[in-house]
Amino acid sequence: MLIVMKDHASAQQIQHVVDHVHGAGAETHLSKGEVKTVIGVIGEREIIYTLDMEGFPGVSEVIRVLKPYKLVGRDFQAEDTVIRIGNFQIGGGAFGLIAGPCSVESEAQMLEVARGVKAVGANMLRGGAYKPRTSPYAFQGMGLEGLKLLREAGDAAGLPVVTEVLDVRDAETVAEWADVLQVGARNMQNFMMLEELGKMRKPVLLKRGLSATIEEVLSSAEYVLKGGNRDVIICERGIRTFETYTRNTLDLAAVAAFKSLTHLPVIVDPSHATGRRDLIAPMCKAAVSAGADGLIVEVHPDPEHAKCDGPQSLDLGGFGAVAAAIDPLLLLEGKHL
Repeated sequence: MLIVMKDHASAQQIQHVVDHVHGAGAETHLSKGEVKTVIGVIGEREIIYTLDMEGFPGVSEVIRVLKPYKLVGRDFQAEDTVIRIGNFQIGGGAFGLIAGPCSVESEAQMLEVARGVKAVGANMLRGGAYKPRTSPYAFQGMGLEGLKLLREAGDAAGLPVVTEVLDVRDAETVAEWADVLQVGARNMQNFMMLEELGKMRKPVLLKRGLSATIEEVLSSAEYVLKGGNRDVIICERGIRTFETYTRNTLDLAAVAAFKSLTHLPVIVDPSHATGRRDLIAPMCKAAVSAGADGLIVEVHPDPEHAKCDGPQSLDLGGFGAVAAAIDPLLLLEGKHL
């Protein structure tokens, strides 16, 4: 249920509604604008549908939402969410350009990448310290040491850092070192982890699962917002289809759909979506044109010798060319780095 308050409703009127909802056994989440306040009501359907709020002082409208997600929807919040990450923003016209290697391998590698991507326009640094790999024998990442190297490189280049939380038991440790906590495709429906990240006050980058529907992605984001963390970034990274030419199938229609359904920022990962270095640039341009709020691109100083995902990684020169290619498109879309 969404309770839309009248323009300039008083604090007392808003609190009266909140107290009544809490007294009935439901929860509330407030979205306050300059003029209007919307109160999201969360709880058991039987409780919510017995609430009769239409006649309360200051209430303008009551909307009973049938979708499984409430807080992430534009019914709850019409304007785009803008997330501040360090000195940068994403959403509401601010474009996030996130770049870095699949995995942290060494201090020299991370410093070279961080300074290189920053020089051509990146505003966030990515790197994997804990790596979920299909094969148990593949490189699994450097763990805590990798987190420290990522942080060091980000600080040296003046970039906030993004890295994946692989296990809920590591969430607090990762949050100590990272600015943005990434939930990978395989963990998109790890609801225990989503609930834990909802208690934290670090932005969450939520990647779409390999076979997840749009509604399932938004429902996963709802877990984080329900916990109190409003800073969630949705990431389209391709879905599994019958096609084998590319690693996955980039669903650009989902980008446009997400933008219409949710106020949260939506970014695209062309590296995992295609698995092919030669397709990253055109998919980056297509993503900007589809309305994406950002890109997350794998960049390595020597892709041919990368410990993982080399074939889908750009070198620094290739990433510079991509950054230059999307610049005029960002201008056309009314967005900026």
